[in-house]
Amino acid sequence: MIIRHPSFEVMKELAEHAEIPIVNAMSSQNHPCEIVADLYTIRTMKPHFQKLTYTFVGPPGNILNSWIEIASVFDLTFQHICSPGNRVCMDGQNYQFWTELEDKLAGSDVVLTDSLPSEYQTEDYIKKYQINLERMRLTNPGAILNPCPPFDRNQEVSENVMQSDYFVGHSFKKNLLYVQQAIIIRSLGLSV
Repeated sequence: MIIRHPSFEVMKELAEHAEIPIVNAMSSQNHPCEIVADLYTIRTMKPHFQKLTYTFVGPPGNILNSWIEIASVFDLTFQHICSPGNRVCMDGQNYQFWTELEDKLAGSDVVLTDSLPSEYQTEDYIKKYQINLERMRLTNPGAILNPCPPFDRNQEVSENVMQSDYFVGHSFKKNLLYVQQAIIIRSLGLSV
């Protein structure tokens, strides 16, 4: 059973009582299928994916939570950049929180974003934390920008960076279907 539901607790309760596998297709707490598909695609582009530095820019939400989880599983170097007060309480060494964007983009290989909640759609926040072409030029050679759709032009990402070679947002999503099919096949105990 594939579930998209705001409450992760409802999914957990359903899984406790279900006699069939439950696949979390998205909750307000996490979005695991999306992130597994993204990491799979990164791995096909960059086989040394575990040696890269992943930088998420934006407030906490289901996308950030899932990236933190997968960073822990694969021992990825993961940093989170946002305004003060947005640090996620995390145990372990795979999560670092920073408030200064430019300093931490230098050394980044994969830059990640998510749509901005309305309270972050302010001129001050966007000016300080928007990923644009000039900021992506601070990253490591070959770096990529992978915003989670829907991406809002000139909010979390600028128009010019979406038209650059850094931007991989659309091409990544073609693998989402294949990865989700693989998850279903695995959940059913089938092999290909």
